[in-house]
Amino acid sequence: MNKPKIDRPEESQPARALWFDRKKYVTINFMVQKPKDVQVDIQPDKMILCCKNDTDDVIYNELHFYDKVLINDSRERVYDRTINLLLRKGKPDYAWPHLQKDLAKPSWIAVDFDNWRDWEHEENDGKEEYDRYMDMINEMSVTNKGQIPDMGDLSDSD
Repeated sequence: MNKPKIDRPEESQPARALWFDRKKYVTINFMVQKPKDVQVDIQPDKMILCCKNDTDDVIYNELHFYDKVLINDSRERVYDRTINLLLRKGKPDYAWPHLQKDLAKPSWIAVDFDNWRDWEHEENDGKEEYDRYMDMINEMSVTNKGQIPDMGDLSDSD
């Protein structure tokens, strides 16, 4: 099942995005007030977001990832003020020093310092990430968005 390709609208603006890194995931939150007509295309090396906000401004973000992500284990959720992307890293336990492949950082991307942790030097991290992932899996099975991914590597014993 191929999603329709998202074309860049002639007139659009990017949503502000906050991101943070975890052992197995990268999380991006796009700040959009009351998003509607949301289209998200997650590919192994990039993502595209297109939607409208509460004042019908067209929002468009395109981003080439620092490293590959597993698209079947990556999800998006739309909330009242944000669009959340949970991206499963292709290489777990490998820190992303930045979100984009390109070192020139767009002004709309910022680090989410409230959620940032230096997990490389921590033991037993991942419970919160695991719980969030399980919530998404449960929601996904209700909305029937796809197959439930293999989660054998997410046991509490790491």
